[in-house]
Amino acid sequence: MFTKELPIVIGSDHAGFEYKAAIIEMLQAQAWQVIDKGTYNTDSTDYPDYAHPVADMVNNGLSAVGILICGSGNGVCMTANKHQFVRAALCWNEELASLARLHNNANIICIPARFIDLDLAKQIVSTFLSTDFEGGRHERRVAKMCCN
Repeated sequence: MFTKELPIVIGSDHAGFEYKAAIIEMLQAQAWQVIDKGTYNTDSTDYPDYAHPVADMVNNGLSAVGILICGSGNGVCMTANKHQFVRAALCWNEELASLARLHNNANIICIPARFIDLDLAKQIVSTFLSTDFEGGRHERRVAKMCCN
C-alpha cells in the first residue's frame, strides 16, 4: 500500500484529460497530495510529453506512485517503462491492478480511457493504491527487471 508521505504524480494526453481531472478530484477528496504533469485540456497532444515527467518523478523517488492515462494506455505505459526504476502496468480491471502490485510491485498504473468507463477507472486506481507488494518469490523476479 502506498502512503500519503509522498505525492501521487499524474499525467495524461488529450484522450485521458477528462479521466485525469476526475481522478485528481477523487484523490484530493481522500487527502492525497497530487502533482499534475498535464495535459490541461483536450487539444491533441503527444503522450510522451506527459509520461516522461511522471516517470521521472517516480524513477527519482520524488513520488512513490504515478498514474498515466491515454486512449489505449499502451503509449504511456511503453514510454514510462523506458525509465530504469519504473514498473508501469497497463490495467483495465481491478484484478490486473491488484496483481500488478501484488506480484510486480508496479509503481505506475496506466489506464486506457477509451476502453473503460470512468467509474471503473476510479476503482482500478483505488485498488492499485491500496494493494501491497507480496514480496517473497516475487521479490526475486522484480529484482531481475532492470537492465543495468
